[in-house]
Amino acid sequence: MAKVFYDTKYLKGDLTGGLVAGVVALPLALAFGVQSGLGAIAGLYGAIAVGILAAIFGGTTTQASGPTGPMTVVSATLVASAIDVAGSLQDAMGIILLSFLVGGLLQIIFGLINIAGYIKYFPYPVVSGFMSGVGLIIIILQIFPFAGLDSAKSTLKVMGDLPRLFSDFNWQALTLGGITVVIYYIFPRITKAVPSALVALISVSLFAYFIKWDVPIIGEIPSGLPTIQFEGLFNIDSSAYFMILEYGMVLAVLGSIDSLLTSVIADNMTKTKHNSNRELIGQGIGNMAAALIGGIPGAGATKGTVVNINSGGRTRLSGALHGVFLLAVLLGLSSLAAYIPLAVLAGILIPIGFKIIDTRGLKHLKLVPRADGIVLIIVLLWTTFGSLIQAVGIGVTLAALLFMKRASDIGEEGMQVGTLAGFDGEKPWKDETEFYEKFKDKIYIKHLYGPLFFGFTSHFQEQVKNIGEGVRVLVIRMDRVPYVDQSGIYALENAILDLTLRDIKVVLTGVQEQPRDLLTSIDIIPDLIPKDYVFESFDECLTWLQPIVEENEA
Repeated sequence: MAKVFYDTKYLKGDLTGGLVAGVVALPLALAFGVQSGLGAIAGLYGAIAVGILAAIFGGTTTQASGPTGPMTVVSATLVASAIDVAGSLQDAMGIILLSFLVGGLLQIIFGLINIAGYIKYFPYPVVSGFMSGVGLIIIILQIFPFAGLDSAKSTLKVMGDLPRLFSDFNWQALTLGGITVVIYYIFPRITKAVPSALVALISVSLFAYFIKWDVPIIGEIPSGLPTIQFEGLFNIDSSAYFMILEYGMVLAVLGSIDSLLTSVIADNMTKTKHNSNRELIGQGIGNMAAALIGGIPGAGATKGTVVNINSGGRTRLSGALHGVFLLAVLLGLSSLAAYIPLAVLAGILIPIGFKIIDTRGLKHLKLVPRADGIVLIIVLLWTTFGSLIQAVGIGVTLAALLFMKRASDIGEEGMQVGTLAGFDGEKPWKDETEFYEKFKDKIYIKHLYGPLFFGFTSHFQEQVKNIGEGVRVLVIRMDRVPYVDQSGIYALENAILDLTLRDIKVVLTGVQEQPRDLLTSIDIIPDLIPKDYVFESFDECLTWLQPIVEENEA
């Protein structure tokens, strides 16, 4: 039977999902474009190119892609650095667009050589610190536009210029920004049918336009289809090549992480499985196309993807239509967007900055291993007030060194490091043999060896997902787990939550002091695993299990 190219039963949902995702993306595209330093039109161009092409060529059928907070912050840093080198924005465009092109090309290469398999090894504290730093950058850089003032391009300069904020602020702009924030947070309590960011953008902009307040606005936006931007690409001084490669690599790695995380969320919502390598290729194609028309690069947008799925989107058509909608806005309404006050865009971006901050990671700083907390704080501060590129490199290096030190210490005690095994490929332990032969279809036992660390988490979660139907209890034997880091504890938490939703009881045995303290500190015990499900030994667990499995058999 021939494969159907497109099943029309999904058409209504795809149309609705694409339209709603496009409506959500519109204010963000304009705001991210302004923040990048290239103007609102660059955000719109990027949203169109990445939105359409990543949907067509990517590996996640319901992904809605476009400019995101992290990608925009890197782009803005690149723009500022390129201007410092070239002297003006016009002269720096070649460096900027070539960096965007290189970033997209590297993503395509990542997909071709299966680099997606290695991105999962980024330790949680590094990703958490970086994302929280990005959120803070967005907030800090929008403080002055929120008050109707020109802003410096770096966080340090903004902080040093704060006294001017209190003497020169524009009360009208401040009022508009404040109203925008209020609508952003309050409107969802009334209805979630219309995105609050769009409601705030339109209503406050119209209010400002009709009462003729004197506030900075976006200004003229080009109309019509974008043109290919070859100018300056082939006339770049060789001294800028390292900068181009450096920022291209950061954009490629960050865009890949951002997109694949969103792909996992889409999988969980649709019960499907994305193709990671194809997703990176699709994102790379979209980002290269965005660069060629003067747009900023993007990635899989979590909010857009979620609303697309919730609104009925199920195929690539939905993601592509979200980009087509933005193209229609460009062709028909770009002249009206010119009157949007910058304070309104700041009022949309500041709440987004707060959402990007990883509050879970920060909340548990005192509870997770000290080394993880130190890495997170260093990466956060270095990202916010230093170099984004250096922050990631330093964070990964520190995390690796600290882990190697810990693994070395454990190795001296004769412990195995980073192995996960169950009965799939491993013989039962001696004290399990008889029980296993009798109840193997009802009880699943996982043996954990050595520390649960950031390089182990993805494999652990994947194995837990493969637990078959009919299994009623998972016993996790932690007799040989002396240490759990922040990534490991969150991986364990997510796996237990997923199993609980599948009505599978999770039982722990032989939990040592450090893992037990951490499990209790962040409330996995007793919130997810009751204290009655935690046993000192496997023999105690068997006594508890015996009547349960026999009752189920009866």
